[in-house]
Amino acid sequence: MPVVDVDPDELRRLTGHEEKSDDEFKDDLFALGLEYEGDTEEGLMQLEFGPDRLDRLSVEGVARSLRYQYGDDRGVYVPKTNDADWTIEVEESVPEERPYVTGAVIRGVDLDEAGLDSLIQLQEKLHATMGRKRVKGAIGIHDLTMLKGASLGDDAGGQTIAYRGVDPDGDRFVALDSDQELTPGEVLTEHPTGRTYADIVEDYGAYPAIYDELGLFSFPPVINGRRTEVSTDSRELFVELTGTDQWTIDRMCSIVCYALDARGATVEEVEVRYDEGATHPDEGADLLRPDFEVETKTVSHERIERMLGIDLETDDVVDLFERSGLDADLVLGDETEYRVSIPPYRVDVLHPVDLVDDVGRAYGFNDLLPRYPDVGTVGGRHERSRLEDAARTSLVGLGFEDLLNFHMTSETENYGRMNVEVGTDGVLGADEPAVITGPYSEDYTILRTWALPSLVMVLENNTHRAYPQDLAEIGLAAHYDPAENTNVAEHRTVAAVLARHDATYEDAKG
Repeated sequence: MPVVDVDPDELRRLTGHEEKSDDEFKDDLFALGLEYEGDTEEGLMQLEFGPDRLDRLSVEGVARSLRYQYGDDRGVYVPKTNDADWTIEVEESVPEERPYVTGAVIRGVDLDEAGLDSLIQLQEKLHATMGRKRVKGAIGIHDLTMLKGASLGDDAGGQTIAYRGVDPDGDRFVALDSDQELTPGEVLTEHPTGRTYADIVEDYGAYPAIYDELGLFSFPPVINGRRTEVSTDSRELFVELTGTDQWTIDRMCSIVCYALDARGATVEEVEVRYDEGATHPDEGADLLRPDFEVETKTVSHERIERMLGIDLETDDVVDLFERSGLDADLVLGDETEYRVSIPPYRVDVLHPVDLVDDVGRAYGFNDLLPRYPDVGTVGGRHERSRLEDAARTSLVGLGFEDLLNFHMTSETENYGRMNVEVGTDGVLGADEPAVITGPYSEDYTILRTWALPSLVMVLENNTHRAYPQDLAEIGLAAHYDPAENTNVAEHRTVAAVLARHDATYEDAKG
């Protein structure tokens, strides 16, 4: 579980509640799901919380949640942004393994030691969680005054920097915590931080790098250059993020921008332009970032009352949503529903159940009265479970060995090698797959749509074992279904194979 160090004096200042004692804060934070774990040697409170609320990885995010809980703030807040003056040009030479970039300019920030420590903590905590140890997304924060952008040469008069690929033994730069110029390849072998993150990029043909007019100043996701190091004297910042998924780095950028906005900074847009031939996201080759788009989800009044076990007026539900930092519009139809607006830093809201959880926390889970269910039941096995058990018993009785295989596989194994074409009507296993968005291996890119390929793969790996091999499996399968809340429909599937010298069609049919 993530643990964040919070200065209680900073918390008092950012919430505007100087009268709150440390013990009162601990009680209020516990009601929000943040558990006090102790104090550091410097007197900072260590708070542990669920890994879903990544916006609380800094004192600014924790203070924001408390202000909503206290009723000081209400509804969705989106920072105002100034028009873009800086552009990031994404060149075709960018390594295809890390094609995406986003960013923002921060102006008028006032960072004391506590503020700088909080920003660094937020950066590293986001790296460790949402950024998957910098593999999926990495953040670089630079002193803007130390950058020299090339002129765009148009009426806008803006400046541009370039995201491009660099050879391992290419341009030299001085990295953070170093005083000598090194090539990117030398950074990976001679710099402590470079050795730590070398495995992310060492297999790339070209390394990702960000340049201004003066040269290379950032080697993502490994380390920034010393020239643009941020200090307490920095008043204008350039935030850049690179990664393997545009949505992930956009959300990470939003969380950083909201934290700096809480300290009185102004957010300025950055234009991201993808050159012809460069990989770019579905939105197109030109983007304006940061992405502060507000998303919406719908939840019914009946579902909220049923899950929380209380009766609520519609006005009360709207009020509770607003005290959670959300906006809700009442929608009257066949059933009473709420169309809920979700700010960009809330990366945890994926399902209507998450909205119910917000209502419950704003109401106060400790204020919910326990009650006995109004029906009495006797525990028993579900009919589906009994059917599955009977089928498994029958297969074992016929001499089959019961297996449990991985539910993830690849399209090649699931379709290609089985000579099945995706989307063919009436063909078992031909359903459209549920695709893994960020697979760690090309062998596991989808959820299997049927079990037979799994058994055939076992036979393929068991050629050194004696026949007969009679194998069976009853297990999970899934396919893409937009009608489901999760877009994935799961079901149980059964398959069996016979591998023996005298196997016949009659045996299989029997």
